[in-house]
Amino acid sequence: METLYQPLDTLLGLSLRPQQLEFWQIGLRAILVYLVMIVFVRAAKKRFLSSATAFDAILVIVIGSTAARAITGNSPFFGTLAAVYVLIALHWIISYITCDSPSIGTLVKGNATVLIRNGRVDRDAMKAAHMSSDDLEEDLRQKGVDDPRKVKEARLERSGDLSVVKK
Repeated sequence: METLYQPLDTLLGLSLRPQQLEFWQIGLRAILVYLVMIVFVRAAKKRFLSSATAFDAILVIVIGSTAARAITGNSPFFGTLAAVYVLIALHWIISYITCDSPSIGTLVKGNATVLIRNGRVDRDAMKAAHMSSDDLEEDLRQKGVDDPRKVKEARLERSGDLSVVKK
């Protein structure tokens, strides 16, 4: 193991403080972290990268923040990559559990809010969602709807997107 560690230490500056890292060591770390992240993300479920819900978006932010520490040398290189893997595995486990448990799914991911039903706008639901009339009108226009009365149902989905079923 010692024979493998020495070349890695030299190439990646594993035993150096962040201020002691050479620019090429940081570059090499960035390349290695990038390649490892590709492997990790391919092993994870595909949906979390789309930031489908706050649950997924938080994972992307935390992974980026944590992986950056491996590049800059602000935390142990391999330990940091292990932490990223644990975060992805935890996300996978929680999302797997939520498939069979709607109550846990709602707790973790939230739920959709009906904003329009049979052409009638629910102002209380909009207020609870912190959505203005201008926001709703903009989202409807992006869905090709110019009048809420033409909508059978519109929901503010857990992802923050508006889904629209026209009459």
